[in-house]
Amino acid sequence: MIVNDNAFIHPAAKLGSNVKVEPFTTIAGDVEVGEGTWIGPHVTIMDGVRIGKNCKIFPGAVLGAIPQDLKYKGENTMLILGDNVIIREYCTLNKGTSANTSTTIGNNCLLMAYVHVAHDCVLENNCILANNVNLAGHIHLEEYVQLGGLTAVHQFVKVGKHSFVGGGSLVRKDVPPFIKAAREPLAFAGVNTIGLRRRGFSSDDVLLIEDLYRTLFVKGNNVRQGVDKIMRDAPDSPFKTIILDFIEKSNRGLIRGYKSR
Repeated sequence: MIVNDNAFIHPAAKLGSNVKVEPFTTIAGDVEVGEGTWIGPHVTIMDGVRIGKNCKIFPGAVLGAIPQDLKYKGENTMLILGDNVIIREYCTLNKGTSANTSTTIGNNCLLMAYVHVAHDCVLENNCILANNVNLAGHIHLEEYVQLGGLTAVHQFVKVGKHSFVGGGSLVRKDVPPFIKAAREPLAFAGVNTIGLRRRGFSSDDVLLIEDLYRTLFVKGNNVRQGVDKIMRDAPDSPFKTIILDFIEKSNRGLIRGYKSR
């Protein structure tokens, strides 16, 4: 462990082996940091934060501040980061409330500069949030979600796995898995073909997913009609199950289907 003389580390904080802390950083007592993690200068880490192994926290980031939620009454909650997480400059990550007790960021996530993650959010593994993304409370991003810069996401929204949301978007409703979303209001903009192929999906897999979303979003069906036709006519596949399960559990409703300009 290498701690700069100009950093303040509370004696009760638990830092793993090979952790490096740069100058003018403050780490509170109820904090645990996994081995191999680098914490840059001028970082503030407050009580209730758990950081995994081999993470990188860049200058100016504030981790574990209390929620910006008037219902928060000082309850003991947490901010949990997995392994290999990169938090770039001036990100603000708030801990949870009594609703979920924690804000959670999975393994291998990248949060670029000025990202804000509010209370009780869940980011699964391998998510990428570009510069100035703002997440309100209780948002759930499934694995491999990518959000373009300056995107703002409404509270309680869920974004399905392997989806990509274009920069500058306002995300008010749920975004189902495997797709690209863009325009205003936010709408289906095709299947995330490039992302899926990069992650090892076969051409046949991509074609199956495209067929499902043609029925749901392109052929003029409303969501209920699209779901009924998929259940009745589409061959069984893991992708059919994932998509239908996401729709069934959606609380905010889905983004719009494709509409030509």
